[in-house]
Amino acid sequence: QVQLVESGGGLVQAGGSLRLSCAASGRSVSPYTLVWFRQAPGKTREFVCGISWSATDSRYANSVKGRFTISRDNSKNAVYLQMNSLKPEDTALYYCAGRPSPRILTTARDYGYWGQGTQVTVSS
Repeated sequence: QVQLVESGGGLVQAGGSLRLSCAASGRSVSPYTLVWFRQAPGKTREFVCGISWSATDSRYANSVKGRFTISRDNSKNAVYLQMNSLKPEDTALYYCAGRPSPRILTTARDYGYWGQGTQVTVSS
């Protein structure tokens, strides 16, 4: 079993930055695709970005492209999300998720391992 724990969320003004972390335990997630999803109140969970096990491939939602950067450190069993130029519409609960597959999929049901989420609130 894999346990994922997110951290780094908080309250930030529009235009600011935050760095989210997701630490994995239970087993190595080196062979896992790792992703970030987010869910705002009253909305469905949406794909934000993902990274392949080797970090050679990444994928971003159009809404965050150019502002967010995903990275991973397999030696630390962790994945990170650097969020710059934050907007009020980025306000959501951010989740990391993983699957033992090389493909970066964008549908939440394709991921079996989830963290509990970390809240990001961007004020205008």
